[in-house]
Amino acid sequence: MPKNIDLEKSKNEDEMKLSLSKVKHRLKEIYLGGGQKKIDKQHQKGKMTARERISYLLDDDKPQTEIGAFAGYGMYKEYGGCPAGGVVIVIGYVRGRQCIVVANDATVKAGAWFPITGKKNLRAQEIAMENRLPIIYLVDSAGVFLPMQDEIFPDKEHFGRIFRNNAQLSSQGIPQIAAIMGSCVAGGAYLPIMSDEALIVEGTGSIFLAGPYLVKAAIGENVDKETLGGASTQSEISGVTDYKMPDDQTCLDTIKDLMDKMGHFETAGFDRIEPQAPKFDPKEIYELFPDTRTKPYNTVDILKRIVDDSKITEYKKGYGKTIICAYARIDGWAVGIVANNREVVKSAKGEMQFGGVIYSDSADKAARFIMNCNQKKIPLVFLHDVTGFMVGTRSEHGGIIKDGAKMVSAVSNSTVPKFSIVMGNSYGAGNYAMCGKAYDPRLIVAWPSAKIAVMGGTQAAKVLTQIQVASQKAKGQEVDEVAENELFEKTKAAYDEQTTPYYAAARLWVDAIIDPIDTREIISEGITAANNAPVSKFNPGVIQT
Repeated sequence: MPKNIDLEKSKNEDEMKLSLSKVKHRLKEIYLGGGQKKIDKQHQKGKMTARERISYLLDDDKPQTEIGAFAGYGMYKEYGGCPAGGVVIVIGYVRGRQCIVVANDATVKAGAWFPITGKKNLRAQEIAMENRLPIIYLVDSAGVFLPMQDEIFPDKEHFGRIFRNNAQLSSQGIPQIAAIMGSCVAGGAYLPIMSDEALIVEGTGSIFLAGPYLVKAAIGENVDKETLGGASTQSEISGVTDYKMPDDQTCLDTIKDLMDKMGHFETAGFDRIEPQAPKFDPKEIYELFPDTRTKPYNTVDILKRIVDDSKITEYKKGYGKTIICAYARIDGWAVGIVANNREVVKSAKGEMQFGGVIYSDSADKAARFIMNCNQKKIPLVFLHDVTGFMVGTRSEHGGIIKDGAKMVSAVSNSTVPKFSIVMGNSYGAGNYAMCGKAYDPRLIVAWPSAKIAVMGGTQAAKVLTQIQVASQKAKGQEVDEVAENELFEKTKAAYDEQTTPYYAAARLWVDAIIDPIDTREIISEGITAANNAPVSKFNPGVIQT
């Protein structure tokens, strides 16, 4: 028996390490942005790349969390792709002060804004607003990607919303610093100037509503870029910018000095004590987490590799066993954990319950626990491995919809910060109840083993195939078994592709794909950020005026 157990653990570890290797390989390509030639061209102009600027700006002895590295992954193939959405976003520290940095990547289509670029920028501003984090913009962009202007320009969640958020951030007293380190044209010019302070780099930075070509076309005036909106013009004549910098390095050094002088907000008061490492090695998660999404496992064993001292205090342990609710600490921070239990369990009534499924008693327990955490001002951590709510006659008669609605309502109205870790499955309404992206988690990240969809590929393919067969029979047609199998396989393949963590991360349904052993740090840094913003019972994370 021990040999079988060891073999199973070895298979699990191999699968997780292989998945992590794929993540790292793809990230290595993404980090090149538009490619080495474009990077070399930036350097020839005396400019750092977006990632080099962020690396120089942030404290290297403090944690850094990149948001949306996989944004745009596999998208816009007809235009040559858009690595990282053409913008790099990192939560980190400048002179010990936690902040979020947004840097246009000029190696990707000259930093032009694709639809996913806009969505990613809005996500950065959302994080800043929810957590009252200072936000630093490193601007180097050619503006809207014109071939897709109809998908980026006019709607509520499009380009213009960014400037609305600039104004909202200022009204809430959240510091914004912008550095014009390259092109800044048209509507994009409002972003740095609606920030609290703006810097511009001589020779490479320029800002104007219309460039020389458009000025010539519109009013017939001949003017060069530097005269129209270069550093001297905007710093000494118009007064649009506040600081004229000779080069990228000096510009970034000046931002450090500005950040160094900022005052501090009052905190939310989340409880933290001296951190303790887990008693069990977090790397053992690789062995414990199954290599396929259908195998059961002991979720408590996973939690003991994440929480301080491997200690949890379970709430209603013997009731609603397919969800684990527990108090614990993560890197010293007090947290309330809501995790799907993947073991097959027996209810108090003697009924067997499938692991990873939310039953009525589980939903009731979780709803009560979430409300308790709100009452005690304890941040919530959701760990997803859920196939959905229980279905069937017995569940419907037992009121599963009503009990599920209780849990969804509790998550929706929760005012303490919420953090979601998608470990495995996150299907259907289970995704909603476990605080999926639609329910405003402060951060939501995925392990390489994550799968997010309305249902699994096999289930979806079976449903759609059954509908197709029923339709054929209703028309009096013969059911072709070969065609039926082909439809099943085609549908399953499409669903399987759309459930991958890469598909989710490309569309910013999750903020990042992470190594499971980094889960502690992600949660800790998230709570550190959230502690900047007092909890509001009306609108969590947003200051009421």
